[in-house]
Amino acid sequence: MKKRCILLMTAALLAVDGWTQEVMNHNLEVAKNLEIFNALYRNLDMMYVDTLDANKVVTAGIDAMLNTLDPYTEYYPEERQKDLKQMLTGKYAGIGALIRYHQKLKRCVIEEPYEGMPAAEVGLRKGDIILQIDDSLMTDKTTSYVSSHLRGEPGTTFLLKIQRPSTGKKMTFKITRQTIKMPEITWYGMLPNQTGYIALNTFTGEPAKQMRLAFVDLKKQGAGKLILDLRGNGGGSLSECVDILNMWLPKGLKIVETKGKLKRANNEYKTRLEPIDTVMPLVVLVNKETASASEITSGALQDLKRGVIIGTRTYGKGLVQVPNIDLPYNANLKLTTSRYYLPSGRGIEMKDGLKPDIEVKPDTMANITLYLDRLDSTETVLDYVTEYIGKHQTIAPAAEFHLTDADYEDFKQRVIKAGFTYDQLSKKQFEEMEKAMKFEGYYDEAKAELEALKAKIDHHDLSSDLDRHRDEIQQMLEQDIVSAYYYQGGELQVGLRNDKTLQEAQRILNTPGEYHRILGN
Repeated sequence: MKKRCILLMTAALLAVDGWTQEVMNHNLEVAKNLEIFNALYRNLDMMYVDTLDANKVVTAGIDAMLNTLDPYTEYYPEERQKDLKQMLTGKYAGIGALIRYHQKLKRCVIEEPYEGMPAAEVGLRKGDIILQIDDSLMTDKTTSYVSSHLRGEPGTTFLLKIQRPSTGKKMTFKITRQTIKMPEITWYGMLPNQTGYIALNTFTGEPAKQMRLAFVDLKKQGAGKLILDLRGNGGGSLSECVDILNMWLPKGLKIVETKGKLKRANNEYKTRLEPIDTVMPLVVLVNKETASASEITSGALQDLKRGVIIGTRTYGKGLVQVPNIDLPYNANLKLTTSRYYLPSGRGIEMKDGLKPDIEVKPDTMANITLYLDRLDSTETVLDYVTEYIGKHQTIAPAAEFHLTDADYEDFKQRVIKAGFTYDQLSKKQFEEMEKAMKFEGYYDEAKAELEALKAKIDHHDLSSDLDRHRDEIQQMLEQDIVSAYYYQGGELQVGLRNDKTLQEAQRILNTPGEYHRILGN
């Protein structure tokens, strides 16, 4: 027995000795490399052919070092503290509107005012051309330049001069900047078959409070089923996430755990309130932009068999950051310190993200629609929508609004007249196939068939393409128009009309047997 104790003590001492040696070796490597870095920079600074900009060079070195770690550990020098503050709070001070560069006008225009924000309150509209901010002309300025002049400290006032395309009239607005924050909930409401729907935009701010109000309201309206839309939700506060889950899960239940190198990075997060409803059927919609707290929400519901997850694999952000570690000279470090673990013990820090119970891939946008929406140098869509808004003081409610056949025909003729062109994906792929066949020696054998196919591709008819893809092009136009009257909530409602993922969620909720089979209960 004595001999055994001696052996165990010896083994323990050897283990400690080995660990101590490992720590010493690590510290030596750290000191060695820091000394090399300092010596390297001193020599560069003293002998390099040009004078070094210390801020630029060292920041580049720091950024390169952090890039070897993970995407979320970031350095914020003093001049980027505003960026850090906006990242932490989700807030900035400005007028509350998206702007874009108009290719033909060579100026920035108002793209989309936010509901309840200064731009909307003073009466700015989609398409308004930005001419001047105070005494600064905005001719041929980039969006970042114009945006930086629109932003400022909350409460500061400036004069914004615009030209309204529908009338040609120049107008000057006195605008007071305020803290801008996107709404936590984009829209909520009732769908057919007593189904409630909530689109949660973010976990930053006070989303748990807003979610409780929305959920209780839906129950009062008769909701017996719920669809929670987390597509595009990049996450936010972990505590808000837990409180939201608490609406459907019992008090005292472990939702998520964090584990890191330091003891203080290890935490358990449990529900702390009495739930509102633990039995209502629940479906969560996710996509590749569903991240962080959104993944915890959907993953916890999946693990605890409380909801069915539908969509595509999520982003896969399972790392936790301490957002503001103070550094010398007013710099900060956002540092990854731990990992998230769901109730089952699984992590979500993986390349392909959280797997839904039912995968539904969203429709791909036709190439012509993509070009019209984002890449059209003729700006035909923006000009059409702006003119439509100018001619219609009001429109039907968002869920009921539709363009007429005459409206779409008018748009179609404008596109043709404007000389709109787009790169055909089929043409590019054909050219690649043609090159490959020539390289492999098959071209001459299939030359007649290839030339016939090429003739068909080259002589595509724009008018026919606009007819062929009318449904998705018209929905794009309707979303743009509706957003000018009913903001982001209205735009979302139009987008839900032909939403395959939403349709699958409704089908599952209306098929109780399949819903419970997926949950495993």
